[in-house]
Amino acid sequence: MDQVNGSVVTEFVLLGLAQSLGMQSFLFLFFTLFYVGIILGNLFIVFTVIFDSHLHSPMYILLANLSLIDLGLSSTTVPRMISDLFSDCKIISFHNCMVQMFFIHVMGGVEMVLLIAMAYDRYTAICKPLHYLTIMSPQMCVLLIVAAWTIGMIHAVFQFVFVINLPFCGPNNVGSFYCDFPRVIKLACMDTYRLEFVVIANSGFISMGTFFFLIISYIFILVSVRKHSSKDLSKAFFTLSAHITVVVLFFIPCMFLYVWPFPTKSLDTFFSIVDFVVTPVLNPAIYTLRNRDMKVAMRRLSGKVISSR
Repeated sequence: MDQVNGSVVTEFVLLGLAQSLGMQSFLFLFFTLFYVGIILGNLFIVFTVIFDSHLHSPMYILLANLSLIDLGLSSTTVPRMISDLFSDCKIISFHNCMVQMFFIHVMGGVEMVLLIAMAYDRYTAICKPLHYLTIMSPQMCVLLIVAAWTIGMIHAVFQFVFVINLPFCGPNNVGSFYCDFPRVIKLACMDTYRLEFVVIANSGFISMGTFFFLIISYIFILVSVRKHSSKDLSKAFFTLSAHITVVVLFFIPCMFLYVWPFPTKSLDTFFSIVDFVVTPVLNPAIYTLRNRDMKVAMRRLSGKVISSR
């Protein structure tokens, strides 16, 4: 790899999350339980949507895709984070570092667009219920999912092409438990000020802009509902509160990581863990525990599984 990009650095050093054996054991148990929860929770949503015909609607198809993305995003970092806890030498090859960065931003970009699509779906369902089936047709749903993957790929490739050819010839300590564009760029043997700005603009400002756009859109939906019927406001707020919670959990860490990076590694690590570990395990809980159709569908699916034995 170093011969390909003209670099003498063939591997990077990752940051350890804990030094003491007791803390390592605690984090191992914590991350393992959460990762199992991420796998089971998100796959359960996917299988419930696939096998229950009552959930074959745009809202739940988008939710199933969001669950797959959460699982993929978490899988880019958490398994390695668990395996590195008891490792004295936390080394990642140049190739694996580049692959990890690429897929983190592909998944992050796709999730960003899916959350916008889900907001549009809720706007149509609440504000234009009579036209919902016409606007959110199966073709539109497929188009939104394809657009999400396309934009996610473009988002990742746009940054990746700048980083892959950078000369790395000196320090190789990433300063985090995973590889990411802002940290790796700083290790290049050249002035990277412009590239750092590109990353901030591509990941940070887009995250911040999308966050405020989504929050304003949800407020607009609630205001529109209130104008027509104050009685339906509480019902609409209950429906949208799950979406708002997911948006906050996803975008707040992104904004702090890319727009206002913390000088202390502990806070930076905290927000990274929230993004890769906490949010992907909370999303299934938020959408299933607060959604009557999902709870009914899960009971039906559980009943079929039990009766088939």
